Amino acid sequence: MLFGSQIRAARGLLGWSQKQLSDVAKVGLSTVRRMETGDGRVSGNIESAVRITNALENAGVEFIEQGDKGPGVQLVKPL
Repeated sequence: MLFGSQIRAARGLLGWSQKQLSDVAKVGLSTVRRMETGDGRVSGNIESAVRITNALENAGVEFIEQGDKGPGVQLVKPL
């Protein structure tokens, strides 16, 4: 499960703008904006969510599953 708050946090860790993420993930800027809206689960095209997840993971972000403290992200590779 991917949450909009995780995408926003991951971008923050990397210092990426929404435009940078859309370019790297090869999805539209409006797609990134829509997926980041709200704190709930991301909805929409699964392929776009996978592209965004892969782009962030390839840059060194690890997604933390929802546990006691909720979903999160951490940087696992130095920039």
